[in-house]
Amino acid sequence: MFERKNLDYGTSWRILRLPSITDQIFIKAQRIRTIQEKGVQRVEDGIPGEFVGIINYCVMALILSQPGGLPAEISPEELLSRYNAQTEEVRELLFNKNHDYGEAWRDMRVSSMTDIILMKLLRIKQIEENQGQTLVSEGVRAGYQDIINYSVFCLIKLREV
Repeated sequence: MFERKNLDYGTSWRILRLPSITDQIFIKAQRIRTIQEKGVQRVEDGIPGEFVGIINYCVMALILSQPGGLPAEISPEELLSRYNAQTEEVRELLFNKNHDYGEAWRDMRVSSMTDIILMKLLRIKQIEENQGQTLVSEGVRAGYQDIINYSVFCLIKLREV
C-alpha cells in the first residue's frame, strides 16, 4: 500500500512534522474506536484499512525520526529501502516481544488493543510536548513501533473472525 500511494502522491507527507503524523495516527485510531463503540460506520473505509493506515503513518514517523530525516530529493527505490528497513526492525521486535509475552495478544480484544494504541499515542504526544525529553520512559520511536505491532495483531485477529 505504501509503495502504491507513493506512486500516486510522491513524498508529499515529508512536509509533515512528527506531531502532525502523530495526530494523523490519532485520528485513525479514534475513528476505529468510535466505530467499535457505535457499531455503525457511515464512511465506507473499513477498520482493517485504518489499521493499515496507522502502520504506514507509523513507519513514516520512524523514517522521519531517523538522524538526518529524509533528503529533499529521494528516489522511490531509496524510500522503499528505508521503509523496508524500518518494517524489518519492527518485525524483529514483534517476534521478540511475541516470544517473551507468550502471544498474549491472541487472548486480547481488538477493542482493548485499540485503547492501548490510543494510550500510546497520548504518551507520544506528551513526549512531543516535552521536546522529546523523557526521564525514564522509552522515546517516541518505541511508541510508534509498539503501535505498529498492536495494529498487526488487530489485523490478524480481524482476519480470523
